[in-house]
Amino acid sequence: MPSLIPSGTIQRGPIRCGIVDDKPLAIDLLRTHAEQVPLLHVAFTTTNPLDVLPHLEETPVDLLFLDIQMPGLTGLQLAKLLGPTTKIIFTTAYADYALDGFEHSAIDYLLKPISFERFYKAVLKAREVIHRPAPAEVTHSQPARDFLFVRTEARLVKVQFNTLLYVEAMQNYCMLHTADARVITLQPIKQLQEQLPDEQFVRVHKSYLVNISQIDSVERSRIFIGKSVIPVGDNYRDAFYQKLRG
Repeated sequence: MPSLIPSGTIQRGPIRCGIVDDKPLAIDLLRTHAEQVPLLHVAFTTTNPLDVLPHLEETPVDLLFLDIQMPGLTGLQLAKLLGPTTKIIFTTAYADYALDGFEHSAIDYLLKPISFERFYKAVLKAREVIHRPAPAEVTHSQPARDFLFVRTEARLVKVQFNTLLYVEAMQNYCMLHTADARVITLQPIKQLQEQLPDEQFVRVHKSYLVNISQIDSVERSRIFIGKSVIPVGDNYRDAFYQKLRG
């Protein structure tokens, strides 16, 4: 069987992990997935969330696969008791818990039933976080631009990044919603996305691109910016919540 560790990466020690789920079949599936990934070592499994802290005192781990809905102590409650050195990947049968996972700084959340492909993608995210090297010193040159010019029918309109709320793709054009105006352009949303700083703007739907700093709140699969409600597409949800985590 070929190695499941990407080539060209620096190899470090295995990631010690624990699996917590009140359903034995769910534990068996995650253990089977983990045994196919050389960079993981399953240190313990348990169906009782109350056993986790004693386990961690005896056998510290880098990563917990933590079910959210469990009797006695939920995964969200347990996450509040863990130290910052133990990273979390939540597992759940309910997509609505994604926002709760973000609030607890989870690396990822896995929606049951969990495929190996999705499991492996989450493990690679965890590896990047756990084995992340210290940031290199950044040298500053001239400040980056904080605006773009958008082509309208008759002219180029300057749009400041910090005033741009979101971009909405229509059938044959895009509308840029700013704090005090709307600008219509024939430029496609993909081209506009390439002109905007990716640390500030994120694609959340095939028809929407939002300014993270302008988001007022997020509820399930909806983003609220002022009076506007913007849907989060299924294909963009993971990347969106990852961007919110920073």
